[in-house]
Amino acid sequence: MKKASRGIIRKLNFLPILNLVLHFQSFHLTLFDATEPDSQSQQLVVDDLLYHRIPSALARFVSPSRRERQLPTAPVTSSASDLPTMPKQHTLFGRPIPRIGTRRISVLLVSISIFAVFSLLFTLPSSIPSGPSLSKYTDRKFSIPSIKNPFSSTSRLNPFRAPSHAPPRQQNDTYGESSWWADWKWLSVPFSSSLTLDEDRSLLPPLKPRPPIYCYYDTTLKKDAASKDAESELLLTWRRAWWARGFKPIILSQAEAMKNPMYDELQRKEVNEDLKTDLMRWLAWDNMRGGLLAYHTTLPMGPHEDPLISYLRRGEYPELTRWNNLGNGLFAGAEKDVTAAIKSTMASSKLKETKDFIAATSEDTFKIDNFPKAIAYYDADVLQKSYPKVAEAIASNRGDGLKALKNLINAHIHTTWQNVFSDGIAVLKPLPHHMTHLIDGAWHLAEDLSMCPESPMPSSCPPNNAKCKPCVASQPMHVSTPARYRNTSTLYTIGTVPHPYTTVLLTQLQDNIEIPWIRRKSERDAWITAVTTEIQGAGIGSFPRILKFKEAVAGEYATAHSLWLPAEKDVPKDLAWHFGFAIPHNATDGTSETPVPGPERRPQPKHDPGDGPVASEQELEKEVPLLKRARDMGKTKDAKDLAVRSAIEAWNLADTEAWKFARAFLARRIVERKEWEDNESQYAGGVGSEKGRRQSWGDRWRDHDKA
Repeated sequence: MKKASRGIIRKLNFLPILNLVLHFQSFHLTLFDATEPDSQSQQLVVDDLLYHRIPSALARFVSPSRRERQLPTAPVTSSASDLPTMPKQHTLFGRPIPRIGTRRISVLLVSISIFAVFSLLFTLPSSIPSGPSLSKYTDRKFSIPSIKNPFSSTSRLNPFRAPSHAPPRQQNDTYGESSWWADWKWLSVPFSSSLTLDEDRSLLPPLKPRPPIYCYYDTTLKKDAASKDAESELLLTWRRAWWARGFKPIILSQAEAMKNPMYDELQRKEVNEDLKTDLMRWLAWDNMRGGLLAYHTTLPMGPHEDPLISYLRRGEYPELTRWNNLGNGLFAGAEKDVTAAIKSTMASSKLKETKDFIAATSEDTFKIDNFPKAIAYYDADVLQKSYPKVAEAIASNRGDGLKALKNLINAHIHTTWQNVFSDGIAVLKPLPHHMTHLIDGAWHLAEDLSMCPESPMPSSCPPNNAKCKPCVASQPMHVSTPARYRNTSTLYTIGTVPHPYTTVLLTQLQDNIEIPWIRRKSERDAWITAVTTEIQGAGIGSFPRILKFKEAVAGEYATAHSLWLPAEKDVPKDLAWHFGFAIPHNATDGTSETPVPGPERRPQPKHDPGDGPVASEQELEKEVPLLKRARDMGKTKDAKDLAVRSAIEAWNLADTEAWKFARAFLARRIVERKEWEDNESQYAGGVGSEKGRRQSWGDRWRDHDKA
């Protein structure tokens, strides 16, 4: 046994101390199992190993030269007479120290070794002083990742977490069945309930501030009722165009001008009537503390991302500015610059000789910028030169002529929109096998947008873009139904977002849905996975997809490039405010078909494979009642139906979040516009509103006398 022990010790001399101890321990434990000596002999052998042989081996490990000079010992026999004597009993303060057992010493050594290894890992890199010459090497320290406690006091997984109140309600945060909370963290969490603490309240981005743009309308001028109504419709067109570009169009009247302290001074001066009206316009603007001032025939005609429109949308104007070839059409300036310009003009010696504000000012009053590419101004000279047909109509009958001008401007805005989205309109149709009736409203909207609007001069272009591509009735915009969302600036997207219950009914073509089937056989978050496959690939989970979807719906420029509608609701009636122009309904392409050959012999239009499969008549008939049942599900109180709907929502969390988010975002847009319109309809006699102008008692008597 001694010979075997010495052999193992020699082999362990070249190993670390930890391996030496562990091998010795395994050796004598194996030896005990093989020989099975009595308990006294076993204890003696253990003591010999722990107190004699191991220290001797450690000493030889430390001083190899001494180990090399050591002579081999004689072989050890297995007789009991050769066993070593009893070791010395050690004491501490007069008390004997108990011997440590074999298994306890193993645990102790392993624990010390583990502690030493972890101490080296955590303390060695930071304990090395870094000099200036070695900093580029010593700074590259590896960090040990820390695992966050999933059951901490702030974790939602903690069952003992104290309940907390939901965020307070915001003003006008509910419309119909939708409710929302505006916060800058809307893209930090995939699910709104993480912050709102309410399953029915969606987390939306804060409303973007809309800089005001003012237009002056003199309600005191004597005009016939037809002209006033036509001017009101023209002001409504002006309002819609600027609202769609992110501004807040406000109509001013003499009421705002009369509140200006310089109004009395103007009344005492003898000036031309046209100049007086122009000065009243500036006084009203000065009373509103500057900003943007425009004529009602000055409208945006360009993409949403145009540099000038983006600059004006920021609402900060360091200098009083006007633009070449726009005349009095558009001004931008701060309150102090506007006030200084008015005072300088009213003190000018040219006040009695001029007929407009610009001619009465000095040369250094304005900063003059180049002709804007995204702003169109329809003044009398432009109409006479480029649109003589409209100018003649205004000269012959002002009311009818202004209506023709309104149609011309609306057609130009529509044509500009079609030119921006040259690749056409994409009506999303994910899971396309049985979604034909689901996207029916979006499809008809796309067809209306692709048609040519009514115009007195159909082939004309806006005054700021003489090289536009006019709308041709025989070649409308291309409308497609792709299954994937594409982030393309030249393609407008109309998405229909269904509730997961609606998706399940239409994809399975059955209304008998059982809860076990949902968990075992239904596909999870099928709709949002299909929509975002092209922009995120196929190997991404639902959480990143829902964040990408929210960005596509409510991002910085998303509202100008897409429209997302809830599938269970009808298409909103006020989409003209979203696009900036009146949408033609039930429009035709203007072409006639010859009676020969007959319809049955004419070639059928080619089907684009990218638009998805064509459903059969039997499948289309099944979609209608299923879609009606899905729309009625929101009103049901049946316990079984509610349980199925709740199970589907729980299984499709991302699809449910997408549906709630799109519905709430559209609802908030409607609330914002209605609140603003209701407030603005109280001023300037209600001109430029959807309801039309309000007639005063004097107007009614004058209209009655003319009749």
